[in-house]
Amino acid sequence: MPVIVPDRRYPEPVQLKSLHRHPLKSGRIEDLDAATVDPWGLAGDRRWMVVDAEGTFLTAREERRLLAIDARLTEAGIRLSVPGRPAIDVPDPDPAHQVPVRIWSSLITAAEATTAAAWLTETLGREVRLVHLDDPTRRAVNPARSEPEDRVSLADGYPLLVTTQTSLAALNRAIETGGGDPVPMSRFRPNLVIDGEAAWTEDDWRRIRVGDATFRAVKGCARCVITTLEPQDSGEVARGKEPIRTLARIRRFSGAVWFGVNLIPDVAGVTVRIGDEVEVLEAAEPGGGPLGA
Repeated sequence: MPVIVPDRRYPEPVQLKSLHRHPLKSGRIEDLDAATVDPWGLAGDRRWMVVDAEGTFLTAREERRLLAIDARLTEAGIRLSVPGRPAIDVPDPDPAHQVPVRIWSSLITAAEATTAAAWLTETLGREVRLVHLDDPTRRAVNPARSEPEDRVSLADGYPLLVTTQTSLAALNRAIETGGGDPVPMSRFRPNLVIDGEAAWTEDDWRRIRVGDATFRAVKGCARCVITTLEPQDSGEVARGKEPIRTLARIRRFSGAVWFGVNLIPDVAGVTVRIGDEVEVLEAAEPGGGPLGA
């Protein structure tokens, strides 16, 4: 059982160092100064998604060129661009035009943006469609690790992901010791990046506060091949062996490798900002490894 640790603070003030969202699932990362926390994640995070002809979601696991697509929200919808091609402005689709889509085990509907299909198909070299989750209340979180009212947008499983600078530093030291090049935090596609008292202490978190927002830490994040992919300025996407190779050496638990922690918001409508203080409100006894491993 978790140990309640009221007013537990780090010896030095810990702050939210960076804040990120991903308007298009598996698209380029957008850096933010502030963001509103919705029940299903940061406002505007992963509400758009590319699907195949059958409506099954696509990510950079299957189509690495998605990582090269820059997506920016506009007042009317979303703008998509890649190096070497004209950008396209896609309006929010009519919510009445729903199509069935699959994301992992979730079978839901989303609004299809038909005006984007030709541009995306040419960009990716395969028949695809673009959908928008106009109503995120449609998708529930894994009931084994959530409350009945919890919801998630088009993220893989949980509303937000938090990572720490100290854990990345420890990982990169291990990578360099093995002769590899350090990796940027963007490889892990977090929403919140904060300092840490020591590497991997986030494994023990169960509830944290960031500014005025509070979150439940519900599961560690098992990592996949996407962390080995790095988009280039040319629009190409390079692939290497790190950080998976080193994580397999220092962070292997239950047959998977782990980095970061999935969060569910306790309260919606709160704005978080770079520089917000971070406090651990509840933690487990240390040394148990990633939650869910």
